[in-house]
Amino acid sequence: MANLEGKIAWVTGSSRGIGRAIALRLARDGADIAIHGRSEGGASRAHAEEAAEAVRALGRRAICVSGDIARKDEVGAAVAAIEEGLGGLDLVVLNAARAPFKETPRLLERDLRMLVDTNLLGHVFCVQKALPLMEQRGGGSIVFISSLGSRYMNPQYPLGPMKAAMEAMVRQWAEELREKGVGANAICAGLVKTDSYKTLRRIWPELSGLPDEAFVTPEEVADVTAFLCGADAAAISGQTLIVDRGLSNRILRAPTTE
Repeated sequence: MANLEGKIAWVTGSSRGIGRAIALRLARDGADIAIHGRSEGGASRAHAEEAAEAVRALGRRAICVSGDIARKDEVGAAVAAIEEGLGGLDLVVLNAARAPFKETPRLLERDLRMLVDTNLLGHVFCVQKALPLMEQRGGGSIVFISSLGSRYMNPQYPLGPMKAAMEAMVRQWAEELREKGVGANAICAGLVKTDSYKTLRRIWPELSGLPDEAFVTPEEVADVTAFLCGADAAAISGQTLIVDRGLSNRILRAPTTE
C-alpha cells in the first residue's frame, strides 16, 4: 500500500465507476478525498454523496464538489471548495470523460467541441487551477486515466484520439512541472466493465466473446493509481503504464471463450 497519510486528493468523475474505486483506494492509503461529479444535483450528486460516505467510513475526510470541467469557472469554483473544505491539494487524478459513440464522419460540431472541451481543455483547466494549491504544499502528483483507444482504433470511439493527446500532455507536464515538485503520469486502462460497457458492447459485438480474464476491474486501475501517487513511484516520470492484463500483447490473437 502507498503511504498517503496527510495527502489531499481530488479525483474528477469519482461519483461512480473507476473514479469511485480510485477515491476509495486512495482513502484506504490515508488520503482525504474530494469526490467530484459533473452536476450539482440529481443522481450525480446522490452517487457523489454515497462515495463520500464510503470514504468517511474508512476514517478519512471527504467532501463533494461539482462542476463541468469543460468550464474553467466551474473548475475554479470546485478547487476553491476543496481549499476551503480540506485545506489544500496534493494529488489530482484526471478521470472525468465525456464523449459520443460515433464514427468520425457522423460527428456534429457540438460533438467535436464536447470532445475537445471536456477531454483536453477540461483536464488542462483542472491542472491550471489545482497547481497553486499543490505548490503551496510542496508539490504533488497528477495521474491521468487513459484507455487503449489512445493507441488502437476502437469502432465509434472518438474519445481515443483525445486520450492520446492527453498522454502527450502528461509528458509535457512531467517536464514543465518538475521544478515545482509536481509529477505527472498516466494509466492506459484496458477493458473495464463500467456504465459505458453496454454501449461499447453494442457497437463492438466481439467484446461478448472475450473471457472475464481479459477485463480489468476498477479496483485494479485504482491500485496502480495509488502506486503512482506514492513515493515509491518517484522515479517514474511522464510515462503511461498499460494496465490491461496483457490484452494488448495479444491484439492479433484476441482470446475467445470458444
